[in-house]
Amino acid sequence: MVFNSIAFAIFLPVVLLLYYFSPRERKNWVLLLAGYVFYGAWDVRFLFLVSVSTALDYCTGLMIGKGRMTLAQRLAASLYVLGFAFVFLVLNWSDVAFDQDPFQIANFRHLFDFNPFGVGVFLATLVAVSLAHCLYPFLAERLTEDRRRRFFLLCSLIGQLGMLAVFKYYNFFIDSADRLVGHFGLSAAGLHLDIVLPIGISFYTFQTLSYVCDVYWRRMQPVERLRDFALFVGYFPPLVAGPIERASHLIPRILGERRINFNYVAQGAYLILLGLFKKIAIADGLADSVASVYNSTGHAGWLDIVLSTVAFALQIYGDFSGYSDIACGVSLLLGIELIRNFNLPYFAVNPSEFWRRWHISLSTWLRDYLYVPLGGNRGGELKTNRNLMLTMLLGGLWHGAAWNYVLWGFYQGFLLVVHRLVVGVRTNVQPHSLLWRLPRMTFFFVFVCYGWLLFRANSFDQIVQFTRTLFLDFSDMNLSMKRPPFGTLLSLPLLLTLEVFQFKYETIHFYTRLPVIAHGAIYALLVVCLLLGLSYGGSQQFIYFQF
Repeated sequence: MVFNSIAFAIFLPVVLLLYYFSPRERKNWVLLLAGYVFYGAWDVRFLFLVSVSTALDYCTGLMIGKGRMTLAQRLAASLYVLGFAFVFLVLNWSDVAFDQDPFQIANFRHLFDFNPFGVGVFLATLVAVSLAHCLYPFLAERLTEDRRRRFFLLCSLIGQLGMLAVFKYYNFFIDSADRLVGHFGLSAAGLHLDIVLPIGISFYTFQTLSYVCDVYWRRMQPVERLRDFALFVGYFPPLVAGPIERASHLIPRILGERRINFNYVAQGAYLILLGLFKKIAIADGLADSVASVYNSTGHAGWLDIVLSTVAFALQIYGDFSGYSDIACGVSLLLGIELIRNFNLPYFAVNPSEFWRRWHISLSTWLRDYLYVPLGGNRGGELKTNRNLMLTMLLGGLWHGAAWNYVLWGFYQGFLLVVHRLVVGVRTNVQPHSLLWRLPRMTFFFVFVCYGWLLFRANSFDQIVQFTRTLFLDFSDMNLSMKRPPFGTLLSLPLLLTLEVFQFKYETIHFYTRLPVIAHGAIYALLVVCLLLGLSYGGSQQFIYFQF
């Protein structure tokens, strides 16, 4: 279920009505059920992976933080993961088609024709759960505190990163190995697995890992009740494409008292409208223009490459920041404030500032849980630069199982290292003046766009061809890129105007400081551009769903 779909337009009001009119003690149950319905609409089998991720880090968190689990807690986690294995893997959901049409009646006739593969997974899960119960007395009582804490941290890391590696990277490395050994007349193609990447697995995996690490570092206490931790993992607004929430931020808001007030509803409605405007009017409108160059097998001229790359920079920003805006807006309607994920990234004047503004939840996650544990800037200049490069390389690989993402990560790390060598470690405070920043913003935007070329390219050969054309071949200045729709061309200056005001007032809700007539005009313009975008049809899936 996507935010820009009819199904979600029906789903959200139903959830809000149930949530608003439920007693306080039932509200979290509504949110948990809504999260599973929202995620299960993609493929109900993926819910088993969510349950494994939830149960694993719920248990490891308690064992790290408390050193024990009550029998009720162990049984709750066991029955939870076994129940999900039976319901969503053993039962045959292959004929139960949840189409985009929310009124379609699903076919449940073969639901109880048990899936042999699902039965196997269920039995394997039963064995693993039974083994864990048998080992519990030894692990809880015989290990010293330090060994127990390290053991269960390792269990979480192996389990979570192992699932991520299998589903996201296994085939990538097998295919890469197959191409390598192919030069020697060998083949690894037989090791390729027919598996589907579960949507959002990178996001909720990082989210649960941050919880376990925070408990290990004693930054927070473990969550006592499974249902509370399950909601932290399955809370639907950020579930499939972020922001990557920290447990120390989201869990208190889930467990604490929430009050729905007019300001939250008004701000949430604006963020939803703004996000849909960015996604539909801008990102979807530019998608065909970008594809007309990057997906073409013919020769691309200099002007086509430049304009399509700039268009992709705007497309991916509109797409991903639009998703984050909608997620934050929906969450505000529920009385829960999410962390900010974007803050005018193209207003940055250097790579360090860019990563403080772009995908903030990921960049801060990489900083706190990868860069700092690697040593951060504590080991001298050479080790600091090494840590930066490793962090950005792994950050690039996080985005997808392809070598162009690794190259993009290397490029981002290279920019950070060069900037650090040129500027040094001193804090570079930039004057809050758009005119002063504009030349530097424009200069740095060129480097950002080349990074997006590496990110968007379909192959290494295309990267080489486009790079050679950009720097060495200025002969073809003809423009063959598909022209964006009129609504998109109208939306771009509106987006720029909104962001200039956001920069001036230092808040995305700057409109509250303007006269009422200006406030209404902003809403009207956003609605008009959104309707123009909808009139062209062809809604695209969110780009970051693939990550």
